[in-house]
Amino acid sequence: MSDTTVLAASPAAAAGPEHVETPVAYDGILLAGFGGPEGQEDVIPFLRNVTRGRGIPDERLEEVAHHYRHFGGVSPINAQNRALKAALEAELAARGIDLPVYWGNRNWAPFLEQAVQDAAADGRATLLAIATSAYSSYSSCRQYREDLARALDAAEREGGFAPGTVTIDKVRQFFDHPGFVHAFTEGVTTAVRDLIGDGVPAGRIRVLFSTHSIPTSDAQRSGPRDRDFGAGGAYAAQHEAVAATVMAQVADTIPAAAETGWELVYQSRSGPPTQPWLEPDVNDVIGELPGRGIEAVVIVPLGFVSDHMEVLWDLDTEAMEAAEAAGIRAVRTPTPGVDPAFVSGLVDLVVERRDGTPAAERPHLTPLGPWFDVCRPACCENIRAGFKPAVSGVLP
Repeated sequence: MSDTTVLAASPAAAAGPEHVETPVAYDGILLAGFGGPEGQEDVIPFLRNVTRGRGIPDERLEEVAHHYRHFGGVSPINAQNRALKAALEAELAARGIDLPVYWGNRNWAPFLEQAVQDAAADGRATLLAIATSAYSSYSSCRQYREDLARALDAAEREGGFAPGTVTIDKVRQFFDHPGFVHAFTEGVTTAVRDLIGDGVPAGRIRVLFSTHSIPTSDAQRSGPRDRDFGAGGAYAAQHEAVAATVMAQVADTIPAAAETGWELVYQSRSGPPTQPWLEPDVNDVIGELPGRGIEAVVIVPLGFVSDHMEVLWDLDTEAMEAAEAAGIRAVRTPTPGVDPAFVSGLVDLVVERRDGTPAAERPHLTPLGPWFDVCRPACCENIRAGFKPAVSGVLP
């Protein structure tokens, strides 16, 4: 345990400033992913990792496994992270930034533990992490910070590195960074323009911004405790703010789109029926749209950086089936993936921390940003599991 406020932090971040405005000589980038199976035999072991500590029997895991088995037991996420890693390396090289990228996952090989050990073995001791998740919540931020702390502990125990040898900071949550928002704005603009061009009145188009549902208790505790973000916490507030920004930008390009309504919806709920999760469900809303006079729906995977399994199954399969059953047209817009603006934006975040860019100069598209470099005390608590060691945040 570090004797500073922030576990395993660089000296510039150790005291826990909201924004680190001191340059840091990082010598490696750690790309932190969720991970996914790459064959039928991987599916259940992967799902055991995802649900570790929750005591869920394999019979129940099989209820989720059929999503992966439908695609041959292969999640697209690892291939997407390989592509993102390569794109980041190319962008770094193009800018003359000599920082290697190490990639590790939370739930499947290559694991974060190995990535941290590889970096340390290469003499890379001052790491800056990029998690493949843009928003604030336990599962999308704090759990990654816990994973990084666990990986660092494993590197010290199994790799033989002395405590304090390696530090890990993390770039800020990038939900409203222009590079992340760009692909969504472009996708919605194209979809609305095409639908209007095909004769659908702008007022009869509905844009549904979809993100992963999470337990209501987690949502309420997302973000710092000293700010009131409303019933859905920072998680819902961030999504709402980005969706509003996207629609304003679309209307700037297509004035008729000012008549196009939108709302935030949720998908991929996995908890027991007795546990409250964020609503409404995307499929339930789609089923209601004809009664509202809607002829076409634009489905925006706002909560995802790439075409994860939840996008391929929950949106491209189930949501499209719901739209067909409702008798309305449906278009699903792209995720950022390796869009050049997104990749460039991630490198901008690296440069921001490397150079200690003042918060007032950091790009952001909503009043909520720029988000914190160092998470605030008790940010994104998981009340079911309690506080575990986590990097890049003020204790606990």
